[in-house]
Amino acid sequence: MKISCVKAYDIRGELETQLNEDVAYRIGRAYGDLYQPKTVAVGCDIRLSSESLKQATIKGLNDAGVNVLDLGMTGTEEVYFAAFHLDVQGGIEITASHNPMNYNGMKLVKENARPISIDTGLREIQAIAESGEFKTPAQVGLTQRYNILPEFVDHLMTYIDVAALQPLKLLVNAGNGAAGHVIDELETRFQALNAPVEFIKINHEADGNFPNGIPNPILLENQAVTSEAVLAHRADLGIAWDGDFDRCFLFDQNGQFIEGYYIVGMLAEAFLNKSSNEKIVHDPRLVWNTLDVVNRYGGTAVESKSGHAFIKDVMRSENAVYGGEMSAHHYFRDFGYCDSGMIPWLLTIELLSKKSTKLSELVGAMIAQYPCSGEINFKVQDSDQTIQKILSHYQALHPEINRVDGISCDFGDWRFNVRASNTEPLLRLNVEARGEQAQQLMQEKTSELKQIIAN
Repeated sequence: MKISCVKAYDIRGELETQLNEDVAYRIGRAYGDLYQPKTVAVGCDIRLSSESLKQATIKGLNDAGVNVLDLGMTGTEEVYFAAFHLDVQGGIEITASHNPMNYNGMKLVKENARPISIDTGLREIQAIAESGEFKTPAQVGLTQRYNILPEFVDHLMTYIDVAALQPLKLLVNAGNGAAGHVIDELETRFQALNAPVEFIKINHEADGNFPNGIPNPILLENQAVTSEAVLAHRADLGIAWDGDFDRCFLFDQNGQFIEGYYIVGMLAEAFLNKSSNEKIVHDPRLVWNTLDVVNRYGGTAVESKSGHAFIKDVMRSENAVYGGEMSAHHYFRDFGYCDSGMIPWLLTIELLSKKSTKLSELVGAMIAQYPCSGEINFKVQDSDQTIQKILSHYQALHPEINRVDGISCDFGDWRFNVRASNTEPLLRLNVEARGEQAQQLMQEKTSELKQIIAN
């Protein structure tokens, strides 16, 4: 059979036409045949199809002779945590994150939560799964339930000094995804330690029907509910997660959505405040603010191609303490070099407390100094041809060109990056500027680039 749901970084596809229980079984079986692990941790998000796909995956692993720890309903990072924290040799999360209702998928990691992408195993898993030629193990594997939550939250608590926290009111929006149970456990821990943190919860209950829409806070139309709730409750900070909560999105006390680019700079500062001379990994889409912060606080900035597999590899090779992408993926050395949607906001509330400030003040100077367009997506017929057209238009201005990921052109007072998406048929554009007229310049150049792409 042909399996069409294998993507660059994970497995993602439309239910029944691309992904069903038979495909999930074959992928589980192929994973077991390829890596021959003793034990694998498996969890799933709250989508209506996730539990049955999880059971099919577990059956495939068991039939390949692999023992399974069934973690139940989890976010992706709980599986990542299990993969580097427990005595297991890999992990699989059944999730489609922020995709539409009729989609699901799988995120796979090896021992120590090392990512499995198309170049590091997914292609081989696909070939074995399609062939159906599976090995016969000496004996089938066994499955047992395992509750990873207490150990996971123990680990989260190591990132902050709870005694340093000042009174804070947090508006938290789980989007009816998988984040709620972790928030509840953190709230219990905070209360036990008399931390002056109040949680106001909206869309909190896990519900695979997504009664309030698919949790994808990066979309403009999905931000209003969190923004308005922050204002209504006079919260100090708003936090919203996607479905499998490996990304979190922050709103200041005015309900203003904060671009992920500035969160990267803020978290770099948080780590370098604790220990300078550390390395910080960033992607090439927007860079000036990150470079400024890292240089100011005595760190070393390391550039990596966008995408979790690339960022994680560079972080491991450089022993970087933190890596951040403007897409709201944040990676941590002490978290197995994996991305987390829980650690960023914990570090943020500690930073707000220690500086006795508001989020708007913390990032306001960054936004004013280095305004950016945010990521703008275009559907084009030929990404490479469009990128070449853009390059030809600006060649006469002799920009400094960087080809780490797509094309970045630096003109001194403004720069842009344009790249083809690794996961969708889209061209992605980011523009930033600096100097006295930075905001106006950024807007002008963004309009100019939009026109070139449209033509």
